[in-house]
Amino acid sequence: MLDPSTARIHSFRVLPALPEALAPLQEIAHNLWWTWQPRAAALFEQLDPDLWEETHHNPVKLLGAIDQSRLDRAADDPAFIHAVGQAIEQLHAHESRPSWFQNVHGDLPAPAGRSPLIAYFSAEFGLTECFQIYSGGLGCLAGDHLKSASELGVPLIAVGLLYRNGYFHQYLNADGWQQETYPDLDFSNQPIHRIIDPETDRQRLIWIDLPGRRVAVGLWQCNVGRVTLYLLDTNLEENSREDRDITRNLYGGDVERRIQQELVLGVGGVRALEALGIQPTVYHMNEGHSAFLALEHIRQLRRETDATFDDALAATSASHLFTTHTPVPAGIDRFSPELIQNYLSPLLPELGIDLNRLLSLGRERPDDNGEFFSMAVLALKTSNRCNGVSRLHGEVSRTMWSSLWPGVPENEAPIGHVTNGVHTRSWVAPSVMALFDRYLGWSWQRNPADHTVWNDVETIPDEELWRTHEIERERLVTWSRKRIREQLSRRGLGRADIEVAASALDPEILTIGFARRFATYKRATLLLQDPDRLRAMLNDAKRPMQILIAGKAHPADGPGKEMIRELVKFAESNGKSNRIVFLEDYDIDVARRLVAGCDIWLNTPRRGMEASGTSGMKAAMNGVVNVSVLDGWWDEGFETEIGFAIGRGETYDDSDLQDKVEGRALYDLLERQIIPEFYHRDVSGLPRQWIARMKQCIMHVAPQFSTNRMVADYTEKYYLPAAQSCVSLAADNLAGARSLNGQLHRYREHWRAVGIESVDSPIGSTMKLGDSAPVKCVVQLGALSPEEVAVQLYAGSVTSLGELVDVTPLELQHGASLGEGRHEFTGRVTASKSGRFGFSVRVLPKHNMLDQPLVPGLITWFGGHAPKQAKKSKKLVGAQG
Repeated sequence: MLDPSTARIHSFRVLPALPEALAPLQEIAHNLWWTWQPRAAALFEQLDPDLWEETHHNPVKLLGAIDQSRLDRAADDPAFIHAVGQAIEQLHAHESRPSWFQNVHGDLPAPAGRSPLIAYFSAEFGLTECFQIYSGGLGCLAGDHLKSASELGVPLIAVGLLYRNGYFHQYLNADGWQQETYPDLDFSNQPIHRIIDPETDRQRLIWIDLPGRRVAVGLWQCNVGRVTLYLLDTNLEENSREDRDITRNLYGGDVERRIQQELVLGVGGVRALEALGIQPTVYHMNEGHSAFLALEHIRQLRRETDATFDDALAATSASHLFTTHTPVPAGIDRFSPELIQNYLSPLLPELGIDLNRLLSLGRERPDDNGEFFSMAVLALKTSNRCNGVSRLHGEVSRTMWSSLWPGVPENEAPIGHVTNGVHTRSWVAPSVMALFDRYLGWSWQRNPADHTVWNDVETIPDEELWRTHEIERERLVTWSRKRIREQLSRRGLGRADIEVAASALDPEILTIGFARRFATYKRATLLLQDPDRLRAMLNDAKRPMQILIAGKAHPADGPGKEMIRELVKFAESNGKSNRIVFLEDYDIDVARRLVAGCDIWLNTPRRGMEASGTSGMKAAMNGVVNVSVLDGWWDEGFETEIGFAIGRGETYDDSDLQDKVEGRALYDLLERQIIPEFYHRDVSGLPRQWIARMKQCIMHVAPQFSTNRMVADYTEKYYLPAAQSCVSLAADNLAGARSLNGQLHRYREHWRAVGIESVDSPIGSTMKLGDSAPVKCVVQLGALSPEEVAVQLYAGSVTSLGELVDVTPLELQHGASLGEGRHEFTGRVTASKSGRFGFSVRVLPKHNMLDQPLVPGLITWFGGHAPKQAKKSKKLVGAQG
């Protein structure tokens, strides 16, 4: 191979010679709209089915590699040309038709000089299997977000990194141990193109500063329907070999490589948009990897105005949304103070702060000089809006980060939630889509989040739904057998052993799917708690079952790899009757097949550790029944008629005990409910009860857990309010931001004097339900005026442990000024519920520019401390199974 460091290579792109009648295929291939349009994708498969599989469903590569004679034959086929014409018309119609956003909201509010756009930043995007710049759920969620934004017409663009070798491909050695390979993505054969600078006629570049040098970053574009995804790449001749490798691998390398990648994404991403003339109104950080964008946004604003750092922080935070996907502190990127100093010092002069102030933005305890710099904390402190990705994860996140808001009850920490979803048409099997088209009409495609549309699932004849599902299971087993033969052949097994292993799968028996990242908390080996009991179910003569497993462990995760090996060894121990199969190299293609063809989708995380999970949603939309711990999305999606719950939402102090209890609970579910229900057939041979469950599953999950619903939620809960705040704070040369920052400084200067001297009410030991009583309190405000604060009555039910629950804050009214900074506030407390009831009083800041009043360090309670509040989780300590 010629070494590019010693020779200059003049490269150019070779384009396929398409007959004129097939020219629209190039446009279709380069817009990932085709990934959720089965008829458009089928055009490429029809040209050469074998090459379609060989290219891993890559239309760009297929068009460049296909034999010219096949193209010529297709160009002479009137039916094919008609289908091509229909596809390009549908693409153009999708790009131009009036959208939900336009019809409901019109335009996104934007300050003068800003683009009415939301910029969505993510370290990975899972859009299609051939373009592997994703590792798993986070990337697939980001890809589905873009697809639904395109369908809804939300004015959104996206920014990510273009990894030369993407995420690793997986295979197992003869001992069942995971091995990794990193093939080149070959950008010239991907559905992307370089962004060309018209002045130089070369790829547009931006530059970022790293220690001792400047690094060039190239800009690429990927079209996802009407959404544009901008991708950043450092593999350029302007850079050293070391810096060319910054964007080599997703989640690869050491901590220094990680900070380099996150600087390219965050700082480089904002600079790239500016170079393209784009200054978004709202920035959405999908996880903390892109949090450095907040610093670059502040730097840009200070360069454009005479704003102080705090003025710019107030203005930019209003336009930032941070979505956290991580339920445990160990999953957060953290960098040493020395690393931050080394890499971010060049930004300090333009930010107008010193190193200590910068470090404090990434610390839970700002004065702890030894604390590492957390990207999640940086995102939380520079974003006025933050959310978790399920109802339960919102609760977990509020607990996890409550220390950032001292004095604020955990359940009030300003972190909301938007439950994840999946892009329906990307994950529903084409055969199931056809069934929906026939009985639901086109509405399910245009508005998949409309619950009323899905009621017609009841009209699908049981026979048709079951036969469609059986066909998908047959396809899955046929494909899995082929995959098994390839895997075992690579491991050196003989032909006879390979055929025995492949033939063990049966297209007519209960099929369980377990496919996800192999992290230890996901407990992939929970099924192995009682090997003999499991073997009995697998090999039952009348009601057998089989299990298909897939997933990758991070290359550095030894325990995760050991779980894979343990499953493989258990499967091998069953000899000829093996009905557990591990499918290597889990990706979007494998996932799509599994979620369509399995009967059961199994999920066994430790409760509270799964932020959301989305694979179960994909399965449910195909009528696949979920069996899961009540965690993530299933904690709010579970209903007895649509699936099965392992446990009742308990948490445990003893993880070994938890595994035993929940392992037994899973076996009991399988033996006593799932297997009997699946195999119970009526006189016509149909499992009517199971089919009813499948229908309920689709009806309940499809609308509620669609990314169309999710993106609409983000738009109305976060994007639009953030845009309005941005407009208010940016007007008149940041007058609003300056006013808010000045008021915050005033609060911090005088808040120490704030105190609640007394709270009086004539309430005795009892009140009648519905009655109310006056409350009067005297508050010392010092130099602050009554108009600058909100004095709130904090009332709710009281538990046996003296904890307040179901609290409703009520603002008290200023009654009188008592002199020397003392003021009287009055209101009424209403006994809204029977049982023990109680209240406290607190003082908060009040300003019309505050997005929410819970400002760290600015809250005062009667008695000096917030009242205790009960947690909602069920906890068993030393519980017996």
